[in-house]
Amino acid sequence: MGFLLEGILSITWQQAVMYAVGIVLIWLAIKKKYEPALLLPMGFGAILVNLPQSGVLNQALEGVGETTGVIQWLFEVGIEASEAFPILLFIGIGAMIDFGPLLSQPVMFLFGAAAQFGIFFAISAATLMGFDLRDAAAIGIIGAADGPTSILVSQVLRSRYVGAIAVAAYSYMALVPIVQPFAIRLVTTKKERRIHMEYKPGQVSKTMRIIFPIAVTFIVGLIAPSSVALVGFLMFGNLIRECGVLGTLSDTAQNGLANLITLFLGITISFSMQAEAFVNVDTLLIMGVGLLAFVFDTIGGVLFAKILNLFLKKKINPMIGAAGISAFPMSSRVVQKMAQEEEPGNIILMHAAGANVSGQIASVVAGGLVIGLVSSFL
Repeated sequence: MGFLLEGILSITWQQAVMYAVGIVLIWLAIKKKYEPALLLPMGFGAILVNLPQSGVLNQALEGVGETTGVIQWLFEVGIEASEAFPILLFIGIGAMIDFGPLLSQPVMFLFGAAAQFGIFFAISAATLMGFDLRDAAAIGIIGAADGPTSILVSQVLRSRYVGAIAVAAYSYMALVPIVQPFAIRLVTTKKERRIHMEYKPGQVSKTMRIIFPIAVTFIVGLIAPSSVALVGFLMFGNLIRECGVLGTLSDTAQNGLANLITLFLGITISFSMQAEAFVNVDTLLIMGVGLLAFVFDTIGGVLFAKILNLFLKKKINPMIGAAGISAFPMSSRVVQKMAQEEEPGNIILMHAAGANVSGQIASVVAGGLVIGLVSSFL
C-alpha cells in the first residue's frame, strides 16, 4: 500500500495530462472508431511511458545497471535508427491500393498534386511562429494526411516534436469526415457540389498495372531521390498486388504485415509522448498548424478544380479536388457522401477514388521533396 501511495504522489501534473490524452485517444478509437488500429496503441502507450519510473523506458537499476525498456528499444530500432516501421508499412499500403481509377483517368494526377498546397502553407506559418526550419517542415507534412510520411519526415529531419506531429497527423486523418466537409463548404456553392460527372472507364490492362509501379519508382527516383524509400516501398507493395503470381504474399502484405507494423508503430511512437516533452505550448501550436495544413490541403484541391472549370465545357465537381489528399479511401468516401446528400443519385466516387490514390503518391513525393529541400538549407 505504501508503494502505491508513493507512486501516486510522485505523479506530476504533466503526467496526469498525458493520462487524460491517452484515455481520450483510446475513447476515440473504441467509441468513435477513429483510426482504432493506431489511436488505441498510441493512447495506451501514452499511459505506459508516463508512469513514474516506467519500466518500458531506459532506466538505471541499483545492482543491475542501466537497462533499455522495450518501447525505447522499439523506437531506437524501428524509427530512430532506420525509420523501418513507417517505410515497411508502405508495402502494406501499396498492396491495398487499386490504381485502376487513376490509370483510367490520368488527369486525376493533377488533383493529387494540387491538394498538397497546405503542406507548404503550413511550413511558412510554422516558420513565422518561430519554429526552426526542420521543425516547421516536419509540422507542415501533417497536411499530407499521411501518418507514416509525417513520422518519417519528422524523424529524418530530427525534429524535436515527433510525438506531437504523429498525434496530430493521425488525429486529423481520423477526423476527415468532420474536417473535410467543413473546408469544402467554405469554398463551394450548393450548385457546384451538385455537378454531375460521367464516368467512362478506360481499359487498364494487366501489363499497364505492372508497368505503372515500376515506372513511377524510376521517374520519382530521378526527380526526387529523397522520396525513393517512400515511393519505392509503396510501389513495391502495389507490384506484389498486381503481378498476379504472389497472391499469398499480397494477402500477407495487406493484412498480416500492415496490421503488425501498424500495431508496433502506434505503441512505439508513444516514446515521443513523454510528458516533459509533450505537455507544452508548442504542442498546442503544432496541433493548430497541423489543422491549418489539413484544411488548406483540402481547399487547395477544391480551388484548383474550380480554376480548371473556367476553361472546361464539361465542368468538374470541385469536391473531387478535396479527395486529392492521402487519406485513402476515407476522403473519396466523404466526397461521395456529400455529393449524395446534395443530390441523391449523383455518383462521383470513381473520380474521387482516382484523385485519392493520386494523393497517396503525391504525399510521399512531397515528403521526399521537403526532406531534400530542407537538407539543402541545413
